[in-house]
Amino acid sequence: MDQLEIKGKIKTFQINQALGFFILFFGVVVSIALIYPESRIQKMTNLIAGLTLVIIGGGMMLFSRKRLNELQKLDR
Repeated sequence: MDQLEIKGKIKTFQINQALGFFILFFGVVVSIALIYPESRIQKMTNLIAGLTLVIIGGGMMLFSRKRLNELQKLDR
């Protein structure tokens, strides 16, 4: 891998990390919205949707952080 390709991948993983943070934050907001619905079905829907978003966003952040660390070691 040449330096230009490494720098491009670093940018890509930085963008993925920011996107993962946004999805994680949105999942937390959806999970907090559990207190507003009246029926049990609506609460369970919010809980499942919120937890799904939190897992996806957290996974994106962790994966991107791991790959960024590896690529930054190669960049030096």
